[in-house]
Amino acid sequence: MGLLKGGINEVIATTATNAAPMGIHYRDGKATMVLFSGSHTAENIERDLWIVANFVYDPRLYVKTAFGDLPADAFIREPVAGKTMLRLATADAWAAFSVSIGHRSKESVAVTLTLEKEIIENLAIHPVNRGFNSIIDATVSATRYAKNRDPELKKLIDYHAGIVRKCGGKAEIAALDLLISYIL
Repeated sequence: MGLLKGGINEVIATTATNAAPMGIHYRDGKATMVLFSGSHTAENIERDLWIVANFVYDPRLYVKTAFGDLPADAFIREPVAGKTMLRLATADAWAAFSVSIGHRSKESVAVTLTLEKEIIENLAIHPVNRGFNSIIDATVSATRYAKNRDPELKKLIDYHAGIVRKCGGKAEIAALDLLISYIL
């Protein structure tokens, strides 16, 4: 697999006309995901048995897709393995997977991904940016904080917000402002 690297790869996953930040676990040549039961992403994957991992370097898009839906024109239909899958129009690269459902529990669904197609749309170098990385971490905490208002999660969000303000560029700061508007 060329696009996925060892560890958890943060992508924006598309299923049907749904987009959401997701982590794809890639270890020992095997790609897996753990989904929250009852989420749109889990329901779509269980029904359609495919997912597209979109590699995007727009911090605002991670925040937007964590808390809301994108318009229909944000997606492009791609024929893959006899199915029509949807990817993000702005993806720098994308990888389409068929899905096998594994363990299910009340809280989660574990799935295994099989690569069907991967394409690099825009070859660009993205230097390591601690502000971007902290937006990803703050967004993960914020999606949970929005549901339970756990003060420990708020501390993590505030910690990452400080890094964004110190290390981020205009896009990361705009993403932070958007994130804060969702959790007020």
